[in-house]
Amino acid sequence: MLMLIFFIGLLLIFFTIGVPIAVSIGLTSLTVLWVQNDLLSIPYTLLGLKMMHGVNSFPLLAVPFFILAANVMNKGSVTPRIFNFANSLVGHLRGGLGHVNVLASMIFAGMSGTAVADAAGLGALEIKAMRDQGYPLKYATGITGASSVIGPIIPPSVAMVIYGWLGDVSVGALFIGGLVPGVILGGSLMITTIILSYRVQMPLQVRPPVKEFFSLGKKAVLSLFTPLIIVGGIWGGFFTPTESGAIASLYAIVLGKFIYKDVSWNDLLDVFKNTIEFSAIILFIIAIAGLYGWLLVRLQIPMILAESVVKLTTNTTILLIILMFFFLIIGCFMSVIESVLIFTPIMVPMVNVLGIDPLFFGVFMVISLSVGVITPPFGNVIYVLVGITNLTFEQVVSALFPFLIPILGTILVLILFPEIVTFLAPMISG
Repeated sequence: MLMLIFFIGLLLIFFTIGVPIAVSIGLTSLTVLWVQNDLLSIPYTLLGLKMMHGVNSFPLLAVPFFILAANVMNKGSVTPRIFNFANSLVGHLRGGLGHVNVLASMIFAGMSGTAVADAAGLGALEIKAMRDQGYPLKYATGITGASSVIGPIIPPSVAMVIYGWLGDVSVGALFIGGLVPGVILGGSLMITTIILSYRVQMPLQVRPPVKEFFSLGKKAVLSLFTPLIIVGGIWGGFFTPTESGAIASLYAIVLGKFIYKDVSWNDLLDVFKNTIEFSAIILFIIAIAGLYGWLLVRLQIPMILAESVVKLTTNTTILLIILMFFFLIIGCFMSVIESVLIFTPIMVPMVNVLGIDPLFFGVFMVISLSVGVITPPFGNVIYVLVGITNLTFEQVVSALFPFLIPILGTILVLILFPEIVTFLAPMISG
């Protein structure tokens, strides 16, 4: 237990003093080896092999592909097409553009895989549209940030790809497992919007004519095919999650460059550059995390943690509630991807021992950690919204606070009814 505290504590100290995530993980691993007097006895080639093993994975190819697809779509006109179509569907309901905001995020989540991509891509458009129609800036900011949490849940999900690889869980099953929870979260945010509409000024829109609805649908239909290709292809067994990422990227490029013709060659060059840079950062961290995970198993830390948890409680529901709060706190200080990289090697062996389905746990873990993107002090989406709205950090946090209730409520529903996550998984393979 002492080694567990040292292992995690040292890592958190490095984070606190501002050491980069990859360097923190590497220094922690080397320090623990030194404390165990193994630093000189273990061949350095073995350490290198463990790092290489961390990224030598076909499923991990999905990460740069999904990042590329999201970047291409954010460059072109896909985002406004999705927003306008969502507006024609639900904009006339009570709560108006609040529902449009959530629905557009749910659709975009089926393309992007991250919360920040959602907030950066849709956020400015959504907030401007809401302000133009007279919605309070505070409400527009809050619902935009809250709806971005759906990004890592509805497939594709970069965090779930990484969890699946590190935890030896089917990425396809994780993707399908995130569908229903993502829809439930979107529904809970819409219900919250209806409740708030009795207190917050939300102008009602006129139902658009049928002709306009079909016109906007026609403009958006090719964009809407992207999530259908990803989910339908995996569900139908036509291709793997990695292959779906490649197909989604190619489809996004063809759509933006040759069909919509709103993405130039220079735009594509910038997109490829940004994708390479971001992917290299993630894969470098994954390589270091491979060494970190091997060391955890070598020191039997997951088993020690499992034994300690069992002593604390044998009730699975109580345990998951405790872990939910743990992940909520961790999410306040680390990004979703960083947290998944660090805690998957610790948690998956533990939940296997405790009899918790690792498929359910992966979706539960990603959702719980995703709340961190809208909580201080390091929530990435908060800073995106500060840049979009020119509000202060504190004002954005205040705007987001009421929407934590439906998000936490959704997580509690999953804890009480884990079948929500797992019941679709047997319908796919791989």
